[in-house]
Amino acid sequence: MESQGRQASVSGADIAGLIAAGVFAVLVALLAVPIVKLGHVFDEMRSTIKQISDGATPLIDEVTTTVSTTNAQLTKVDDISTNISDATANISALSSLFAATLGRPLIKVAAFSYGVREAFAGRGAKPAPRRGR
Repeated sequence: MESQGRQASVSGADIAGLIAAGVFAVLVALLAVPIVKLGHVFDEMRSTIKQISDGATPLIDEVTTTVSTTNAQLTKVDDISTNISDATANISALSSLFAATLGRPLIKVAAFSYGVREAFAGRGAKPAPRRGR
């Protein structure tokens, strides 16, 4: 048992190693604080995203319903527009038919009555001298 009489000697390298280990432990402790805080930030972000997702789902359902209703109304408006277009074409054809069947005879009657009026009005007046060439 010879080792009882000896004292353990600590060299400078051992002290430097202990100091380096202590500094490393302090550094790890200092870096752990921001990492824990970052973990809390991620937890808050996760809960916020979940809340937004939970709130967005009913909104998306409402928007889908609104778009479906709007499409149905637009289909009705398209049908109405088609009917109005057909009615306009029918009115145009009726107007052309009226002009062809009654318009020309009315114009002829108006021209005839104008000619008769001018003839009766010109009976009492002297005829205007004709210019020759």
